[in-house]
Amino acid sequence: MTLTHPAYGQLRPVTPTAAVLLANNPGPMTLDGTNTWILRAPGQTDCVVVDPGPDDSEHIAAIAEVTGGAVALTLITHRHPDHTGGIDELVRSTGSPVRAMEAEFLRGDVAPLTDGEVIEIAGLRITVLHTPGHTADSVSFLLADAVLSGDTVLGRGTTVLDRDGTLRDYLRSMDRLLEEGAGRALLPAHGPDHPDLEPVARYYIAHRHERLEQVRAALDELGADADAMDVVRKVYVDVDESMWPMARNSVESQLTYLRSEADA
Repeated sequence: MTLTHPAYGQLRPVTPTAAVLLANNPGPMTLDGTNTWILRAPGQTDCVVVDPGPDDSEHIAAIAEVTGGAVALTLITHRHPDHTGGIDELVRSTGSPVRAMEAEFLRGDVAPLTDGEVIEIAGLRITVLHTPGHTADSVSFLLADAVLSGDTVLGRGTTVLDRDGTLRDYLRSMDRLLEEGAGRALLPAHGPDHPDLEPVARYYIAHRHERLEQVRAALDELGADADAMDVVRKVYVDVDESMWPMARNSVESQLTYLRSEADA
């Protein structure tokens, strides 16, 4: 039987080198849950894990089982706990070194990830792309046939910008992903995968510009000094109110972007 998303606790092959294990942590910010990606080159016994997911013993045990404990390296897309919470238990289970942009998530004798770095391990060639915006430390991983986008591009819906993310950075990151990832499969950290990143990235870029126009219109009505929550109430009427605190972070980033344009 061919597995389809979502398939909790089951290793679902997606590309010749990538399979996904979905954590059972669904929610408003995680969609169906966190996608832990298992990368294994044809003929290789060891593998690379991307995002061990939340602090969930059952999920970590499943990762250890499907990898046989042969994890040559674990990579982290960004700092949020639904991606990093399982690090230490995975290290205890498999002995895997862990690399991320932020030093606090490093395990083993390793260095932080750097933009443009090429990692050759376990028969794989993985290029690191620093794609800030969702968070300042967000990275994506480029394979020959796929892009692992973390939370920068999701499988459905849109991405929230955290307090340390900026819209200017995010738009630049989207342009970079579109340039380097078009024609490759999209393997996001939440939601279903897609056979081609390009149409999803183009939708994301268009959506951001549409929101910017809505924020501009709200400022015309509310006044240039309106605060973020006033704008949220105007612009995010199509979003459940439980999500408004997170939407506020995105609006603050949009306001900073627009006000910097006005000052330029």
